[in-house]
Amino acid sequence: MMRPITATAAPDNQELEGNKTTFLRTAETFLRLLPIGFCVPALVLMLKNSEENDHGSVSYTDLGAFRYLVLANGICAGYSLLSAVLVSVLRPNALRAWTFFFLDQVLTYIILSAGASTMEVVYLAENGDSAILWSSACGSFGQFCHKIKVSAALTFVALVCYVLLSLISSYKLFSKFDVPARSPAASDTDQ
Repeated sequence: MMRPITATAAPDNQELEGNKTTFLRTAETFLRLLPIGFCVPALVLMLKNSEENDHGSVSYTDLGAFRYLVLANGICAGYSLLSAVLVSVLRPNALRAWTFFFLDQVLTYIILSAGASTMEVVYLAENGDSAILWSSACGSFGQFCHKIKVSAALTFVALVCYVLLSLISSYKLFSKFDVPARSPAASDTDQ
């Protein structure tokens, strides 16, 4: 038996906006949780990274760039967890949108600088520097260098997540809220 065809009303703009908002909120929450899966293994890998042989011993604590990478990954993992909980529970308002926008930018640059400084040290450890007669260290400490490269790669994947989060938080902020207006008192003092 065939059912009669009935005309359905086209979805109104409000329903489409609701679907878009729900999708964006879900994507944002997922992107806030995803870096934990990259930051924590990168952090643990560096914490356990040390090697000892006939040439000596080396550990992540020997170089500031590696300690910074551990610290940055820990901060980013903690921020990711906290911000995912807050985004999924709290309703957005202008203050929260500005706060997430600011913190997403800061964390993106922290993780970028940690990964870049680590890769600079890895490059020097891999290739040395003939101008100052510094030979390659990775020939003697290959396992140590390999773990550093894996940790840096995981950090850069987390960086991609933070770049996407920065884009989402800036979109949410600037599409829904205006730039804060200058107060009349501030306008009077400028003249």
